[in-house]
Amino acid sequence: MLSVAGTDAGGGAGIQADVKTTEACGAFGTSAVTSVTAQNTRGVASTHVLPVEEVSAQLDAVFDDFDVAAVKTGMLATTEIVELVADRARETQCPFVVDPVMVAASGDRLLAPDAESAYEALIAQATLVTPNADEAAVLTGVEPETAEDLRAVGETLVETGAEAALVKGGHVASDPVRDVLVRRSDDAAFEHETFTHPRVDTDATHGSGCTLSSAIAAELAAGASTRTAVDRGVDLLARAVRYPLDVGEGPGAVHHTVALRNDAAREQSREWAASVAGETSETVAVATPYADGPADVATTGDDGVRFGRDDPLAETLLAVREHGVDRRVAVRAAGAADDWTVAERVGRVDAETDAVVDGEVVMLARDAATARELLDGVA
Repeated sequence: MLSVAGTDAGGGAGIQADVKTTEACGAFGTSAVTSVTAQNTRGVASTHVLPVEEVSAQLDAVFDDFDVAAVKTGMLATTEIVELVADRARETQCPFVVDPVMVAASGDRLLAPDAESAYEALIAQATLVTPNADEAAVLTGVEPETAEDLRAVGETLVETGAEAALVKGGHVASDPVRDVLVRRSDDAAFEHETFTHPRVDTDATHGSGCTLSSAIAAELAAGASTRTAVDRGVDLLARAVRYPLDVGEGPGAVHHTVALRNDAAREQSREWAASVAGETSETVAVATPYADGPADVATTGDDGVRFGRDDPLAETLLAVREHGVDRRVAVRAAGAADDWTVAERVGRVDAETDAVVDGEVVMLARDAATARELLDGVA
């Protein structure tokens, strides 16, 4: 997959985010750098735009040597570079995902004002265009505030020539967040599909747009349909925002490899559940480190340790984690020691809580070793 974008010295957005996400999604990442930015989690200090001839040379180098299965664009910076990429899109048969980067999450401008109108030709060649609300307002003149507005923006972009538009609702005041995919059906009528996910109360969204568009492009490169690629990309970003990276002195960045790391921890979670189960006859639940649903919780039962089992203990563990408590292990306990801190309900759990009452006593622990120690204390 090829990313055409600017760099981010802080590693959270731009080319660095694109390549991290691309590799995490199973594709091989190549790049053509449009500009070099001195930025971090707090903002953009300076930008150096590369000559359009150098950007063209990079594109030649990649297309001449690699079988490019998808292209994703990010920060294009100037009219000349936007026009160059639009020309290449006309010559390219692979999927083209256009993320019309104009302003950084910090508010710093990343696109020359006179380059905004040049995007029309590039969007006309796009397989998918992925604007946020601010970019949508620039491209269409509509400032989306409602779901109807998001659909209207998408229709306008498809009428411009894009095969599909994913209008992102992260900058629109709503909970859950709604992203709207607009396409034309076989009879040329507009089709709308809304993807929703809970809004996460965090400022650590640096690199979110880059991560989403790169994930979608990587899925398209693997042969997924636009609808499937968007669905998987939105799910990946939702998890990446829920579990951000605490890096830098600013708000932090989204976790580009969160799904990959979560999957890598599934076997450890299974082993933890089996280990703790050896110390008790009660049910044990263990969440993966970046769990966002029952499919990421291993629970014990008569048929062994399984992920995704419909068990109230798994629901309790997920609810505790939803309230910011860093616990991966839960044990349905027969009783509680006097020195346990017991909350009256899940909503009152804090970082020092060892157990909750949610219809019954549930013991909590950060890891398997701690859970075994707690069980030893009440044996």
